[in-house]
Amino acid sequence: MYNYVEDGDSKTTAYVEKDTNKYNAFMNRIEAGEKIEADDWMPEEYRQALIKLISMHGISEIMGALPEKEWVPKAPTLKRKLGIMAKVQDEMGHGQLLLRVTEDLMKPYGKNREDLIQDLLNGDLKFHNVFHMPTKTWADAGMVGWLVDGAAIISQTNMLDASYGPYQRALQRICAEEVFHAQHGEAIIMALAEGTPYQREILQESLNRWWPSLLMFFGPSTAATTGSSKQDVMIKYGIRKSTNEELRLAFLDKYLPRVFSLGLTVPDKSVRYDEDTGKWAYQQPDWQEFKQIIRNKGPRSKERLRLREIAYENNSWVRKALAPQPATH
Repeated sequence: MYNYVEDGDSKTTAYVEKDTNKYNAFMNRIEAGEKIEADDWMPEEYRQALIKLISMHGISEIMGALPEKEWVPKAPTLKRKLGIMAKVQDEMGHGQLLLRVTEDLMKPYGKNREDLIQDLLNGDLKFHNVFHMPTKTWADAGMVGWLVDGAAIISQTNMLDASYGPYQRALQRICAEEVFHAQHGEAIIMALAEGTPYQREILQESLNRWWPSLLMFFGPSTAATTGSSKQDVMIKYGIRKSTNEELRLAFLDKYLPRVFSLGLTVPDKSVRYDEDTGKWAYQQPDWQEFKQIIRNKGPRSKERLRLREIAYENNSWVRKALAPQPATH
């Protein structure tokens, strides 16, 4: 369990027994469907799992705005420009909200949001693999909105009843807005699918490039990991309900029929619906490549991190202006 001090001491034994009682009471609350709040007692494993999950989610919202931001000045019409600008604004707002939720969890360690940004720039805080990828054409802007945000909705709605109250409430708002983002992306995709041969060509080319990243989005299956995984910990504590593989199959169930209905194909000849299992068969992505990408070795990792670093440096005066000033006598 959580033995924080050395064994063999009578005080230690009493401490561990007391902590065990707290843990059991905590798990009873989880199993009863109660919500845990920021000031409640929680096991260190639970707190750490939440910090890693929510900080990665928050930073991914911020980093995820960057690929689409690149297309604000290049959007084909004023209407499209306004739509993608609004989406970028929403994503930054989601990041701000989630980093505040994370900050409350970090208070026992004396850390705040600025530490999270430093962790990002130092390479200690990861962000989603999809946001390390390039957006080469306008079709990519649609693909991010339609399929990347579609994958995010599947992942996030799986946690709409998360045991941690502040995160669960934040997700209620975020998921509602992500639905509009997915519709925004779908509108772009539909326009391209019904457009000229060139538009259909760049749409298919975009899907081909994004397909491996979309499968990686949900993370490795249990079979691809050794020992206990983060998903096991989060399921145990009621933070999420489904495994990575279950979420990936839910994504395929929802979107493969839509992809095929548009006359598009996926770059995996093994994809087929297995009537016996009631599941899609497909080729697993390269999980070694996935590990390299999230270690900031993806196609656009350095450029996007540098943009965040520049923004952090340029806005240092704002942080100084808002910082509490020492009292004068």
